[in-house]
Amino acid sequence: MRLLQKTGLVGIGMIAGIALSLHFAADAERESLPTPLPIEELRAFSEVFGRIKSDYVEPVSDQKLINEAINGMLSGLDPHSAYLDADAFKELQVGTQGEFGGLGIEVGMEDGLVKVVSPIEDTPAHQAGVKSGDLIIKLDDTLVKGMSLNDAVKRMRGKPGSKITLTIVRKDQPKALVITIVRAVIKVQSVKSKMTEPGYGFVRVTQFQEHTGENLATALSTLVKQNNGPLKGLVLDLRNDPGGLLTGAVAVSAAFLDQDALVVYTEGRTEDAQMRLTASPQNYLRSGSDYLKNLPESIKSTPLVVLVNGGSASASEIVAGALQDHKRAVIMGTQTFGKGSVQTVLPLGSNTAIKLTTARYYTPSGRSIQAKGIVPDIIVEDPVTAGSDSLLRLREADLDRHLSNDRADEPAPEKHAAPLDNGMSKTKASGPAEFGSSDDYQLNQALNLLKGMQILQGK
Repeated sequence: MRLLQKTGLVGIGMIAGIALSLHFAADAERESLPTPLPIEELRAFSEVFGRIKSDYVEPVSDQKLINEAINGMLSGLDPHSAYLDADAFKELQVGTQGEFGGLGIEVGMEDGLVKVVSPIEDTPAHQAGVKSGDLIIKLDDTLVKGMSLNDAVKRMRGKPGSKITLTIVRKDQPKALVITIVRAVIKVQSVKSKMTEPGYGFVRVTQFQEHTGENLATALSTLVKQNNGPLKGLVLDLRNDPGGLLTGAVAVSAAFLDQDALVVYTEGRTEDAQMRLTASPQNYLRSGSDYLKNLPESIKSTPLVVLVNGGSASASEIVAGALQDHKRAVIMGTQTFGKGSVQTVLPLGSNTAIKLTTARYYTPSGRSIQAKGIVPDIIVEDPVTAGSDSLLRLREADLDRHLSNDRADEPAPEKHAAPLDNGMSKTKASGPAEFGSSDDYQLNQALNLLKGMQILQGK
């Protein structure tokens, strides 16, 4: 399998897989030593620019050439740095608030075709049956081959209520699939929760948004109230959570950690890129009162299992790494995506911006997440997707020009054997179970572990 050449998002405005650090300070305010201009390289650029203007088969505007040059300069660095035109910048800002228009899929480019990295839960694409690993070969009647990723993304955008037909090649299907999807304004429910059985709660975070911490606090308080007292155990589900806002990751971690415990730190070349974020209100609140202040005290000590998989990225990995390092939770599932770099959004003129990789994330104990991810304490694969999932699942290390892990020689956390399945069948079903359902194998294993921990505590 050839590596993905580029990554993009169709949703649109989705910031999946990127725990963004939003900085809106002008570059001019930064003090830096002046560097000499590369005269020879600029002369070459000028010559190429002039040749295109005079000799290209059709006239090309200066604006288009400059924009494409900026695009190339940023996309050539790593898969996550990018130029955001006015539309993309606006969609990014809307996406952090949990509402945006489109299909609801995270996509990349492979061999000139659009590849689905992951459909976003509860979106039109997810409901229509689009799956991770699907290759989109046609958009309506137009072949994708030869399109740029940006062009393909623009074609998938559209007015809510309008339809688009995707022709898809799926590895295990002999014929191409034709799927018609109705575009929608997508509202992603960031936090879902329920009592799985008396004493045991389940909380799923689908994406880290502006109000994720607040929604989590409400969900946890509701679970304790429904249980009429402290929970015996809690499962925090971060599977297929592509990330989102860094403040959301700090808030979720802070809900379970002691105040002022280190959640994550970053290292980069500039002063702004040196951060140490602790479980403190100033690191997760944007405004208003501290919504974690009134959490039931028992939440801090409730036995906790965190579920992760190869689709858990960025902010999800920050939470899993923090809870693992502080020994606050048992991490269960499969190795995570490995998105451990910081993208800073730097606004430019004309309502545009650049998204620039400025630092790497490190867990409290100093582990680098980048291109490695979080290794669970207990490896438990979903029997339905085991094998095929590992072949189709894209990870950060598979991306072309991915940033390296500067601490890759560190030993991985010790792996333990998976708990007994109590006779549950491992025969593959027709499709993966819905997360949080009674057929969710990994969730059932997490509950088995929590019950075992409860028995040991009782003894």
